[in-house]
Amino acid sequence: MIIFGTIVNAVAIIAGAFIGIIFNGKIPKRFSESIMKSMALGVILIGILNAINVENVILVLISLGIGTVIGEYIHIEKKLENLGKFIEKKSNKSDSSITKSFVTASLLYCVGSMAIVGSLESGLTGNHATLFAKSIVDGTTAIIFTSTIGVGVIFSAIPVFIYQGSIVLLSSFLKPLLIESVILNMSAIGGLLIIGLGLNMLDYKNIKVGNMLPAVFIPLVYQLVLSIIS
Repeated sequence: MIIFGTIVNAVAIIAGAFIGIIFNGKIPKRFSESIMKSMALGVILIGILNAINVENVILVLISLGIGTVIGEYIHIEKKLENLGKFIEKKSNKSDSSITKSFVTASLLYCVGSMAIVGSLESGLTGNHATLFAKSIVDGTTAIIFTSTIGVGVIFSAIPVFIYQGSIVLLSSFLKPLLIESVILNMSAIGGLLIIGLGLNMLDYKNIKVGNMLPAVFIPLVYQLVLSIIS
């Protein structure tokens, strides 16, 4: 099954979140806040490691600008927040932590290089190893995130499944464009967005990372234009 790796990833998030629910609300506030800050630092480190392998800095900067304009225009972050609020309403809970944890986890699990590269590997070669590794990481962080920032983490499995599954299914059509430099630039942009998420988790700045998400795919569009011209 071509999307098997994506299915495993989504299930791992759900399983981790269920375990986290057991501890949700039972950890003293000062401990949960400290754990959250330490996790934010870890998230920033992951972002740096992804971003450091950038192939074309100028392209990355331009991609961030164009992608952000697109994201602001279609209000990606607002749509994610509205989905989180819809989940709150359906679960009969007026708890803003559900929306915050859903948005944070959804973006974190989607914008990293493992999500992009792993999905491409699954679609192009049928090798799910990277997504299996991502499943372990996501499942573990789901436990911690659910126990500290809210039960909305469990619902992040839905956008993860849609996002990664779409990349898997489209990968065969995109294969001619997926040269190493394109993947490196996409991963670098994803890394920068992860750094933004980490800063949000530290309450340092309110960065609308969701609205920057289209930037990840601008290097792919750039390569398509180059291939048409040449």
